[in-house]
Amino acid sequence: MAASRFALDLPAAPPLRTVNVGKAMTARDLARLDAVVVLGVRGARMQWPALPFARAVRRSLTRRRLEPCGVRSVHLPGRAATLCVYAAAKTDGSMFERLQIAGRMARALDETAPARIGIMTLERDEAAAARNLEAAVAALSARAYRLPRFKSRGDSAAERVELRVFGRHTLDLERLAAEARGNGIARWLTALPANVLTPASYRRGVAKLARAHGWRMRFLGRSALERLGAGAFLAVTQAHDAEGGIVHLRYRPKRARRVPVVALVGKGVCFDTGGINLKPHRSMLDMHTDMGGSAVALAVLEALTTLRFPFGVDAWLALAENQIGPKAYKPQDVVRAANGTTIQVIHSDAEGRMLLADTLALAARERPRMILDFATLTGACVTALSERYAGVFTNRPALRATLEAAGAASGERVWAFPMDEDFDSDLESRVADVLQCAVDARADHILAARFLKRFVPDEIAWAHVDLAPSERKGGLGHVTTDITGFGVRYALNLLLDSGVLADLR
Repeated sequence: MAASRFALDLPAAPPLRTVNVGKAMTARDLARLDAVVVLGVRGARMQWPALPFARAVRRSLTRRRLEPCGVRSVHLPGRAATLCVYAAAKTDGSMFERLQIAGRMARALDETAPARIGIMTLERDEAAAARNLEAAVAALSARAYRLPRFKSRGDSAAERVELRVFGRHTLDLERLAAEARGNGIARWLTALPANVLTPASYRRGVAKLARAHGWRMRFLGRSALERLGAGAFLAVTQAHDAEGGIVHLRYRPKRARRVPVVALVGKGVCFDTGGINLKPHRSMLDMHTDMGGSAVALAVLEALTTLRFPFGVDAWLALAENQIGPKAYKPQDVVRAANGTTIQVIHSDAEGRMLLADTLALAARERPRMILDFATLTGACVTALSERYAGVFTNRPALRATLEAAGAASGERVWAFPMDEDFDSDLESRVADVLQCAVDARADHILAARFLKRFVPDEIAWAHVDLAPSERKGGLGHVTTDITGFGVRYALNLLLDSGVLADLR
């Protein structure tokens, strides 16, 4: 079917309400719930409060040992037969472990689809208790966001869900809602079929979001990119040149400086055939998701706007398709990028770094303090880390610890790879300034990062996130869909909590 048969809409906010009750659960509270989610303490005897369901849960625990990261469900006695889902986390467990457990608990609710869900923790350590509750709210909020479906009969409307958080703990519910919304947007866009999410329809969808949030938006199409000398980007899009281009979004709150404090850059390849070096069927099947980096960059901008981030932010979305045809770029072509660097093309399926080269160079002209880019860039990163970690690279060795710490704190884990200069010897060209990639695939994720570094001036801090966990069968952490939206929660932690921007002053 033609793309025009389907409308490209961003997901509406689900009918979800989260309430911080601010007190312990009572029998009356329990009677009003359809389900209760309880996070206990691993490695210690379960200390159940004096609640009506405590005896039933204890009996269930004594019948069968609760495995590490295991989840147990029991219907509580009484007319309502309230479902109780419980698991245990270590007091010193990582945020990823807590999110993983919470994701499994959220999945256990799928069959009953409860409308009123209570959340509580038996953890006595205040900091660990807050992390338990945060993980549970994050998982249950992510569960509320659906992925797009195109069934002819249509899906029934989502039922209203209320989450009620019990205990005297402080949670930033506004932050958690913004994260869930951003993750939902990123997953929704990434899941859309390539005939629905084309570069042109993507641009129109972004324009709607820009109007809603008051962002300034400009689009750099072929003629504009030709004037800017963006030959690397144009080489990729010349086989499909009617739609590709770069979307530039500006968020400027009141009293913010004109110069952005951070630029978010995302690879937005709406479909990747591999070009002249055509991918085989299995490798091409899910290449409508190759725009995941742009979805993350857009979603992070949306979340920062919602949270009233006090500094200016730019987002640059490199929207294109890597198609085949008589005009397609070829191995051994030589092109010139916007910063003057000449590139010898080696493989047409290394299109992401070509698109990002010019996009990074143009983003750098605005002189942000930091550039943070996201891309589903290399299979080598997946080979190195699986889909559990993202690879992160930076031109500031002092930032490596901060980048990894943000992954640990957010539960979206990253691993900092080396960026030594001697890797550049594998990209030496006899006819141009640099090879696009090496002929073999050894350390291609590192070589791709070394290539991209050439397009960011040394005075600007830069971090590149290779999104190996963008897709994982069964989900990852608190997200239970195969498309994970990985990167939104990570970026918000990095920009809001880690102090990275203050360190760059």
